[in-house]
Amino acid sequence: MGQMQTVQSRSEAVGMVETRGLTAALEALDTMAKAAQVRMLSFRRAGSGLVTVIVAGDVAAVQSAVAAGSAAVDRTGEDLIAANVIPRPHPDLWPAIMD
Repeated sequence: MGQMQTVQSRSEAVGMVETRGLTAALEALDTMAKAAQVRMLSFRRAGSGLVTVIVAGDVAAVQSAVAAGSAAVDRTGEDLIAANVIPRPHPDLWPAIMD
């Protein structure tokens, strides 16, 4: 709960990259962390090979990280399912993001 309050109070952006395959998700996360000042909030396996990586940081950093992570997935030969950035998410979204 403490982390959720910290993220909310900073009015940061949230970025998500969803892939089919663990290797692609790990590559995306590594690239995202190296490309911009973001931190991982969640790494979720949804079944059927779907993996979602969720990061947070300032809006520009998250946009840059998601773009770099998406490109990294393409280089692995795996599937990029979705990528999205939510600048300053509404407070009601945080329970779903942090679940």
